[in-house]
Amino acid sequence: MNPLRRRSGGPALVAVLLLVAACGSPGPSATPTAPPATASPTPSPSATASPGPTPTPVASDDHAALYEEIETQVAELRGLQPTKPVDRAVLDEAGLREFVTTSFNEDNPEELVVGFERLYKALLLMPEDESLEDLYVELLTSQVAGLYDDETKRMYVITRTGDIGPIEKVTYAHEFAHALQDQAFGLRALVGEATDQGDRTLARTTLAEGDATLVMSLWAQQHLTPAELAEAGSASDPEAEAVLARMPAILKEPLLFPYTAGLALTFRDFQGGGFAAVDARYQDPPDSTEQVLHDDKLESNEQPVKVAFPADLAGRLGTGWTVSLQDTLGEFQLEIVLRDGGGSSGSVSANAAAGWGGDRVALVEGPDGATGVVLDTAWDTRADAREFAAALDGLVASLKAAGRSASVLTPGPRRVVLVTADSDRTLGRLANVLGLAG
Repeated sequence: MNPLRRRSGGPALVAVLLLVAACGSPGPSATPTAPPATASPTPSPSATASPGPTPTPVASDDHAALYEEIETQVAELRGLQPTKPVDRAVLDEAGLREFVTTSFNEDNPEELVVGFERLYKALLLMPEDESLEDLYVELLTSQVAGLYDDETKRMYVITRTGDIGPIEKVTYAHEFAHALQDQAFGLRALVGEATDQGDRTLARTTLAEGDATLVMSLWAQQHLTPAELAEAGSASDPEAEAVLARMPAILKEPLLFPYTAGLALTFRDFQGGGFAAVDARYQDPPDSTEQVLHDDKLESNEQPVKVAFPADLAGRLGTGWTVSLQDTLGEFQLEIVLRDGGGSSGSVSANAAAGWGGDRVALVEGPDGATGVVLDTAWDTRADAREFAAALDGLVASLKAAGRSASVLTPGPRRVVLVTADSDRTLGRLANVLGLAG
């Protein structure tokens, strides 16, 4: 789920992805033997987007020489030389909010946002009285410390104080790494533009973010002073942390995942062959979060099982019915559904989501406010399917307690289907047209 478009935004706090190995930085030429440490990472998203607004800079670039020095250092470190200059501008808090709000609305059709909001609420993943757009804009605005727009090829430096401290420096290193990636590999081509392949989009994003995060970390170790590392390591933004803490897991965790899991992904490649091995990964990027989470799935290139609904599902349901949204969750977001929607513990939900083979989720809407959600899943083994079905009991109980109808069906030994609807009548209609009724 959650392929909502957002511009490339760099980490915002140093609790934000401060990838300086706990301030125990090696010397300028050192190569780490373990992933740089992260401290309660709270990054913001870096994904491709369609053409959007160009906010007015709040000030001239008063730190051009510093930025150019960082660019030279990052290019040398990453082993990618820019093929053209990268334009940059400075935004303040108001300019950032304007940019995030306008670009969000331009990049995400209203029906897509409404569809995801209804889907999240139907699965108990966000409060009924909240707006998805409002939450998303607030989340991004609170977390973004830098932006790279892969459409305009422009970088935006976010200044909240007017100063350029260690956080701003490492953020600039991160975003310039995105510019180098874009020029060398094409970020839009990497991530794709599908709005119904959320798991693949998230998996591909981990490569770009993990790469930029690794570069940012190594750059910080090599070019920040011990005092700057200490300052960055102790910095915090209580307001931004508070915003992050109250966000629904289905919004914030997919924003964090590309940085944390992506760092592990690219660091493994880096250890095996330096940035040349990271470059090679762009030719064979992960296709699912399962591959990102499990090394053996990535190395064997285990592909997701294709799960699909009938093309004429709306017609089968009858006059006035529509399939408002379809997407694929994947292992990572399926775990969130079990944990946040169903109340399972982290270990139970993680174990139950492992063994994922493929899935498809659909939101259907009909006359008189009828709504239903079908989550059809495929599993590697019969035991995996049974474990997932058992873990769904908590979600079914929560859905029923919230006044919704819900049922778990097992039409095959490796297939588990969750159906939830506004009423037993709608649920029965869905089960019948899908051939799931007993």
